[in-house]
Amino acid sequence: MTQTDYQKRRALVAKTLKAAGGGIALLPTAPEAPRNRDSDYPYRHDSYFYYLTGFTEPGSWLTIDSAGKTTLFCRPKDLEREIWDGIRLGPKAAVAQLGVDEAFSVDELDARMPLLLSNQAAVWFPFATHKGLETQVDGWLGKVRARIRYGAECPQSQHDLCRVLDEMRLIKDAHEIAILRRAGSISAGAHIRAMQTSAAMLRKPVKGAAHVVPREYHLEAELLHEFRRHGSQYPAYTSIVAAGANACVLHYRAGDTELKSGDLCLIDAGCELEGYASDITRTFPANGKFTPAQRTLYDIVLAAQVAAIKVTKPGKRFTDPHDAATRVLAQGMLDIGLLDKKKHGSVDDVLQSGAYRQFYMHRTGHWMGMDVHDCGDYTEPGSKPRQERDPLGEMVMKKPPRILRAGMVLTIEPGIYVRPAKGVPKEFWNIGIRIEDDALVTAKGCELMTRGVPVTADEIEALMRG
Repeated sequence: MTQTDYQKRRALVAKTLKAAGGGIALLPTAPEAPRNRDSDYPYRHDSYFYYLTGFTEPGSWLTIDSAGKTTLFCRPKDLEREIWDGIRLGPKAAVAQLGVDEAFSVDELDARMPLLLSNQAAVWFPFATHKGLETQVDGWLGKVRARIRYGAECPQSQHDLCRVLDEMRLIKDAHEIAILRRAGSISAGAHIRAMQTSAAMLRKPVKGAAHVVPREYHLEAELLHEFRRHGSQYPAYTSIVAAGANACVLHYRAGDTELKSGDLCLIDAGCELEGYASDITRTFPANGKFTPAQRTLYDIVLAAQVAAIKVTKPGKRFTDPHDAATRVLAQGMLDIGLLDKKKHGSVDDVLQSGAYRQFYMHRTGHWMGMDVHDCGDYTEPGSKPRQERDPLGEMVMKKPPRILRAGMVLTIEPGIYVRPAKGVPKEFWNIGIRIEDDALVTAKGCELMTRGVPVTADEIEALMRG
C-alpha cells in the first residue's frame, strides 16, 4: 500500500470533519506495555492509527484538521537508544516518508497541541480507547481557554472519532482483502499442520523410538511455527487448543492436557499479517477418526454453518446467518435428544424459549479485519429504533440489524458444547465442536477465505490418515 492510499484515508477524515461543521481530529498510537521489570510485551500499534498512517513506531500522534492539514508527532532521533531499540524514523524523514504536512518530536506535543486546537470548532478523538486521553485533551483545552483574552477560540464540542473511522474500516478495499486472503491461507496451513501432527503423535510408536505424550501445547507450537514461517508477525489472538472436555470452555487457552485417542480437539487460531487478522476454528478427532457420537454432532454443526453461509450476501441482515444457523442447530438438538421434544416442543418453540442456549450460547459471527473482533456498528446507521423483547424478556429499544454490503468481512462460527447434565444423553457428554471460517461479502454472495483447511468430517479423516 502506498502513502497515497493513506493520504486518501486522511483526506476522507478531513472531508467528514468539514461536513460536520469543521474541527480537528487527534489520535495516538498504542503505548508500550511492560511485562515485568525491564521487559515489555511485544509491541503492537493501535489499529486506528495504523489505518491512517501505516506507521508502527510507539509514542506517535496524528492530527488532521478539516482543511486537510496533517501533523505527526513521533520519537526524535536518538543514536544511543537506537543502538538498543532499533532505528527511529524521526520527524525530519517523516514528512516525505509518511506524506504528512508537518512532523515534530513527541517531546513538543504538550506545547504544540494547544496551538493546533485553537480556533477549531470541535475536537474529535477516540472515546474510551486510550486510558487518560480525555484528561490530556482537557488539559490542552484548558491552555486554549487561558488564551481566550488574546483572541483564541476554544473548540465548543467533542466528538468520538471512532464513529468516523469505524464506518471507513467496515468496508475493506482491494489491498486489505488481499492481505486478509493471505492471512487466511497461512492460518489454514497451520491448522492442517496441527491436525497432521496430532495424528502422527497418536500413531503406534516405532519399536525402540522415544515416545512423547502429545499435549495441547505441542499443537500450539506447530501453529506458531507455521504462522511465523510464512511471514506472519503475531498470532491474531491467543490460540485456543482444547482437548476433550476443555472444548466446552469457550475461551480456553492451550495448556498441558494430554491428547487422547478417542477425544476431539478444538483449535481456534489465526495469524496476524501486516496488521490484519484471520480467525479459523476446526474440531477434529485427535487420532484422526470420529466416533459415531462425535460425527453426529459434527455434521449438525457443519449443516448449521452451510445454512449460515447461504444467507451471507448483500441485502441480508447481519443477524440472518445466526438465525439460519440456530434453526439448524435447534432442530438437530431435538432430533438426537439433546433437547426433549416432549418438554421443549417444536423447533420454533425452542428458538422462542432460547432452550438451545444450553448447548449454543454465543453469536454465529463478528466483524473481522485489522482486529479479530473488528470495529463497526452491528445496527443499521440512520435507522429508527423499535421496541423489542431482549433474551430476558424485557422490552428494549433496538435498531434494525446491519445490512450486509460487498466488502464487509465477518466470521461464520456455529457450535455445540455439551456438558454433563441430567437428561442429556451420556454419549454426547464433554463434546465441544465449533467450525469457523472468514467470509468476505461479495457482489452476489460471499467468499470463504479460509477453506484451505478441510471442513467435512470425511476430508478431515482423509487428511489425518495421510
